[in-house]
Amino acid sequence: MSDTVIDAGLRRPVAAGAGVSGSALLRFVRRSPGLVAAAVVLLMAVGFASAPGLFAPGDPLSGVPREKLRGPSVTHWFGTDNLGRDVFTRFVHGTALSLSATLLAVGIALVVGTVLGLTAGFIGGLVDAVSMRVVDVLLSIPALLLSLALVTALGFGTVNVAIAVGVAMVANFARVMRSEVLRVRSALYVEAAFGSGVGRFHVVARHVLPNAYAPVIALAAVEFGQAVLAVSALSFLGFGAIPPTPEWGSLVSEGRGFLANAWWMTTLPGLCIVAVVLAAHRVGHGIEGRNH
Repeated sequence: MSDTVIDAGLRRPVAAGAGVSGSALLRFVRRSPGLVAAAVVLLMAVGFASAPGLFAPGDPLSGVPREKLRGPSVTHWFGTDNLGRDVFTRFVHGTALSLSATLLAVGIALVVGTVLGLTAGFIGGLVDAVSMRVVDVLLSIPALLLSLALVTALGFGTVNVAIAVGVAMVANFARVMRSEVLRVRSALYVEAAFGSGVGRFHVVARHVLPNAYAPVIALAAVEFGQAVLAVSALSFLGFGAIPPTPEWGSLVSEGRGFLANAWWMTTLPGLCIVAVVLAAHRVGHGIEGRNH
């Protein structure tokens, strides 16, 4: 049978596979416009981080004094700051630093939390009791307050901010991973694997972990938004990169003293941060919904 179908109206061959995929994509966009919009926002953020010069070719560190505190325009989309630097250029070039810190924080939380929850849930007993008491202590402290305490001890810098935020998020991943391991461990196929005489490591790597990680990955997508907010908050407080290096939180902080006559310095970068956080939450909940 031919791989093409004839469009009755135009009498021209149309690839069957392309038509089906195109209609499926259109149905998906109509069914989940919010999810599509969130994915577009995240893709734009990734594009800013990957190729900032493509979206904002100017120098984020130098400005033109005679153009300071200019409002948003076609030339300067986000206006200029008190030194004549283009705010949009600084935001785009600061994306790489902010997102890399966020990814490092989520990666630390994901790896450490997964190991902790997997060990506690699979071994049980005293290991489980001690691990969960540590998790309870971490959960009893507000994440931002814990991050602030940790970064104060570690010192200034983007890497230290990422470590502090990551450690503060470990408890959430450990709790979810433990609950999934306890659920999977009681399954018949895991009991059958134990009965066949294979080792514990083989059971964990082959049966438990592959069937327990999906909710943790969904949680990572949701926590990505929280990590963006936490990293930006610590940068706002001055714990991030050393000025004049642009970073999302520091850009908002730089405009605090000019809210009366240059509202765009704080408002527009702040709205972009909010958009990324909301988009990450929407995509995370979309992934979580597909797992249920």
